[in-house]
Amino acid sequence: MKKKIDEMTEQLREKVEEMEGLEDRNQTLIVKERHSNDELQHARKELINGLKDMGTLRATIGIKMMGELDVKQFLPTCNQKFGKDEAESMSALYCSHWQEELRKPSWHPFKIIMTEGKYKEIIQEDDEKLQALKEDLGEEIFEVVTAALLEMNEYNPSGRYPVPELWNFQEDKKATLQEGIRYILKQWKAHKRKR
Repeated sequence: MKKKIDEMTEQLREKVEEMEGLEDRNQTLIVKERHSNDELQHARKELINGLKDMGTLRATIGIKMMGELDVKQFLPTCNQKFGKDEAESMSALYCSHWQEELRKPSWHPFKIIMTEGKYKEIIQEDDEKLQALKEDLGEEIFEVVTAALLEMNEYNPSGRYPVPELWNFQEDKKATLQEGIRYILKQWKAHKRKR
């Protein structure tokens, strides 16, 4: 019996040592992963800063300000509502007003629902301000403002100001770092050939 206990004690000690070794390796991998992730985030930030200086006119990859309204989106509706003479000034007025509304941390027209076992924040469409917007400017502008609100809530919920994001305009989605680098290299090669 004593011999069996000694064997089991020895096996347990070996397993504990093996487990400690695995924990050490796991910690090392976690540190390496964090370091790699930090490097990628810094590279992404540098790419975003570099692309800010380049024009995004007809660019496939560029910078999109998440949560920022574009006055051009208001123009067609204001054109119909006010006529061509007042459309530009009214679209700028409405755009700046709603951009300010989006930035107010006290305004939080979201409700939390559970779907597929996960909690998700969605727009509370019966919100008074949103209903007034829909009645005043229609469904299209309502969609534009709620899309910007969702972007702001996803990218910067605490600061409530627009955040630059590397964006694939061709596919209308967040661009990967690889897509951004590929685009920059393509632009560089094209510029190099022109010389």
